[in-house]
Amino acid sequence: MAYSGDTQKRLLIKAISWRVIVFLVLGIISWIVTRNWDQTARITIVYSAVQIVLYYFHERWWENSEWGRKKTSNDYSI
Repeated sequence: MAYSGDTQKRLLIKAISWRVIVFLVLGIISWIVTRNWDQTARITIVYSAVQIVLYYFHERWWENSEWGRKKTSNDYSI
């Protein structure tokens, strides 16, 4: 079976699952470095919030960029 493109639901689930993985990894690394749960929580939450915002704008910029895209002709006139 061939698939074409992603649904909005799939993209949302992919984004959420990725953020959960990154959140956990960052939390573990922060705790190893600080050995302090309060600092770990602050670092992890602030960093994750910043990353979500930056990712959104990064994706919007790429979505609006024509660089690297193939041009297609939808002209079916006879």
